[in-house]
Amino acid sequence: MYRLYLLRSARKELDRLHPANSRRLYEAIQALATKPRPPKVKKLEGGKGWRIRVGDHRIVYTIDDVAQEIAIVKVGHRRDVYRGL
Repeated sequence: MYRLYLLRSARKELDRLHPANSRRLYEAIQALATKPRPPKVKKLEGGKGWRIRVGDHRIVYTIDDVAQEIAIVKVGHRRDVYRGL
């Protein structure tokens, strides 16, 4: 099982979302602990991490297989989440 870490900016983004959306995203994040590369996961170009889709929102994260850690880098709507990566 992998340990999950949310960056402060990702936590703030989750807190700003509608409660129904943030609940779905939290559930998807928790599921990453047991399966870090679920079906339909995409590797980001340039090796900057992975992303999964949850409705219109995206979760961008990195995986450290040696330390068995997952860092949630960014969470947001699909139109905004890739800016600044």
